[in-house]
Amino acid sequence: MRPPSPRGRRAGAAPLLARRLRDATSFTRRAARPAALDSHDQAPAAAAEYTPPENPCAECELREDTLARGRCGPGDACLFVYSGRQIDRFLARNPEWAEYCLDDPFWERRAIAVRYAPLEAAMRLENDEDEVVRRAVAVRAHGDVLVRMARDPDREVRITVATRMQPADLARLIRDPDYGVRIHVARRLPHGQLPQLLDDPDPAVRKEIARRLPAFALGKLAHDPDPEVRALAAERMLPDDAARMLADPEWLVRAAAVHQAPLDALQAVLDDPEPDVRQLAAERLAAGNAH
Repeated sequence: MRPPSPRGRRAGAAPLLARRLRDATSFTRRAARPAALDSHDQAPAAAAEYTPPENPCAECELREDTLARGRCGPGDACLFVYSGRQIDRFLARNPEWAEYCLDDPFWERRAIAVRYAPLEAAMRLENDEDEVVRRAVAVRAHGDVLVRMARDPDREVRITVATRMQPADLARLIRDPDYGVRIHVARRLPHGQLPQLLDDPDPAVRKEIARRLPAFALGKLAHDPDPEVRALAAERMLPDDAARMLADPEWLVRAAAVHQAPLDALQAVLDDPEPDVRQLAAERLAAGNAH
């Protein structure tokens, strides 16, 4: 079982913006740390102990520049609060601050900063200890970074990767342990690779395959153990393949096959034990004879 999220362990910690960018980073940009960040270094150990000042902007060094220009404001857009919305609004208006926040101990500030920081800097957090931060990275990642993140331990990160990875690279996620990841793979995998998921253990994944396989290949699902998968396949099969599905033990599959089977094959189901199947067959025969 996965240990508690670092986000949960840190939720009570006051936001600190005291760290400089690590010397080991590979950023091309090496800017001096803004002094305003240092004014928020000392904070209580838990959010319950924290009482915001009555005038939070009075001692903030941003008041003479950013605040004066209307690019931040208490209760609206502030970098030094626990509100994700306010942090996001601040960085949306002042993206030049985002890179300074990538090393912040507060998980949400890092995750939001990833959206606005220079791409190269944001990619450094591909292995961040918090899964929400890594998901934010995956939303912007591409190339080798995205390929590496296909091995992330968090399913939501891998789902994000599966929705953004180049189709040619999706094969590496075909055997992912999480069915939710494989569903997204099935939706985007090149048609020629779809047969690799025909034996997927989860019917939800095989349903996606039934929706995407070309008609001539749907006969491969004729004996799928799940009747809903067979029904999805039957309603798109080539006529001769659909005719064989009229003998399926499940009425849902037979009803789906009625729509695709040749008219002369429908005579066999006019006495089907299921009334809905008989009605569908009779209606299609009547419509065919009318033409």
